[in-house]
Amino acid sequence: MIRKKAERTPTHLQCSSSSIWQKVTNLRTLKQVHALFVVNGFNTGPSAIRELIFASAVSIFGAIDYAHQLFDQIPEPNIFTWNTMIRGSAQSADPGRAVYLYTQMDRRAVRPDHYTFPFVLKACTRLRWVDTGLGIHGRIMKLGFEPNVFTRNTLIYFHANCGDICIAKELFDDSAKRGAVAWSAMTSGYARRGDMDNARQVFNEMLIKDMVSWNVMITAYAKGRDMQKARELFDQVPRKDVVTWNAMISGYVSCGGQKQALEVYEEMRCTGVVPDEVTMLSLLSACADLGDLKMGKKIHSSILLMGPKYLDVLLGNALIDMYAKCGDIDRAVEVFHSMSEKDVSSWNSILGGLAFHGYAKETLELFAEMERKKIRPNGITFAAVLIACSHAGSVKQGQGYFRLMKDGYGIEPNTRHYGCMVDMLGRAGLLAEAFDFVEKMKVEPNAVIWRTLLGASRVHGNVELGRKANEELLKKRHDESGDYVLLSNIYASIDDWNEAETVRNLMDDIGVKKKCGSSLVKASGEDFLLGTLSAESLQTKGFRLNF
Repeated sequence: MIRKKAERTPTHLQCSSSSIWQKVTNLRTLKQVHALFVVNGFNTGPSAIRELIFASAVSIFGAIDYAHQLFDQIPEPNIFTWNTMIRGSAQSADPGRAVYLYTQMDRRAVRPDHYTFPFVLKACTRLRWVDTGLGIHGRIMKLGFEPNVFTRNTLIYFHANCGDICIAKELFDDSAKRGAVAWSAMTSGYARRGDMDNARQVFNEMLIKDMVSWNVMITAYAKGRDMQKARELFDQVPRKDVVTWNAMISGYVSCGGQKQALEVYEEMRCTGVVPDEVTMLSLLSACADLGDLKMGKKIHSSILLMGPKYLDVLLGNALIDMYAKCGDIDRAVEVFHSMSEKDVSSWNSILGGLAFHGYAKETLELFAEMERKKIRPNGITFAAVLIACSHAGSVKQGQGYFRLMKDGYGIEPNTRHYGCMVDMLGRAGLLAEAFDFVEKMKVEPNAVIWRTLLGASRVHGNVELGRKANEELLKKRHDESGDYVLLSNIYASIDDWNEAETVRNLMDDIGVKKKCGSSLVKASGEDFLLGTLSAESLQTKGFRLNF
């Protein structure tokens, strides 16, 4: 019984191979099925190899490297296999491999067909390889494939987006105008070049507007920070998909309209459109910018309801950043430790959050763990570590990390790293060392560094160094009232009222006005912006202060 069943296995697998590949959704499962075929002697059939390559190159995200390994073992691939590999490579993270495959195909005298060139041209468009794309166009004309509708549409898209727009217009003739794809290609090309007038003209002339065209226009207006026109088109879309909603949400976030982004998301939920990773990334960014912890927690819950596959590295990092910026550092740490996969940005997000919240000890312990795990830090990592040392007053430790960054990891310090060191020395009262450090910097100190030194001089009452920092600061900028106020306060702290008055008069002479602060208070559910009323008088009237 067992022997007969074993004999039937290859035939059984051959009959159901198509259905098997349709059920394979990840690389691990694909390898398991492949191993099953090998064990049962079924990997030699051309149809099985073809379907295996198609599944790994096209159907399963992130499996293109495995497809290349399989492809390299085939002595004489047929045109279908070549096209499959070119297609998969063109849509992968490394589209240059599609062009390389095409050149290998040409060297081996394998004649391309009308499916080959659209994939190669898409790779050239993604890479913006104009000269290579022009060469491919010449080859298309030589082999007589230009009239083919798929090839022609891809040529229009290539030339409209990165090639010669005049050639795209010539190809966009009456025959091409019969389909929506060519119209979308022209609209996209003009929009990507920033020519919104021509993009809108082509869009308006379209008899049938497909979803791609609507989304291209809305996204282009949003990226151009023209949210009014983006909203006008958005409201006209007959049927919105997730890309349409994402364009509006991300557009509002990038333009500072975080509240509008959250309002659009509520509209999206009411329509029943299911959000995706892009939606959630934009929403978490909005919550982080607003400091809206309550809404951030709701977004987190929605992500968990979407399923574990959605909580990847990108969303995990965004959650850490959101919780840290909203003040819930404990929840940020929980998310970090719950992530099954982490990249250097994951570590940077939690290290930065801990450092800015004053958890210096925890920051340095986590950095030590990062080193133990052989995860290579970068400049952002060391900025967080130096901030932690600065807040803790650990000057020697901070100097050690600064040397480690340069000598141990070969990371050249930038202005931010130098600023952290200056702040560290200034906080510790080592003003002479701080000024000496600035003079030896390899980059020119900016206004922030001089302002840091001025502030440190104010705290420690060093008039001479404060005056020097102020002189350098005024070379960088003249219109910041706080710079003058700091110097005036330094003089006032040692009762040198004449010099303090001189600084105040200088402000008046050059027209610098002291900026008035304001406070947000809430009473009976209403927000009020108040200027000069005292806190005591407000509290006696029952106001709740939200500074």
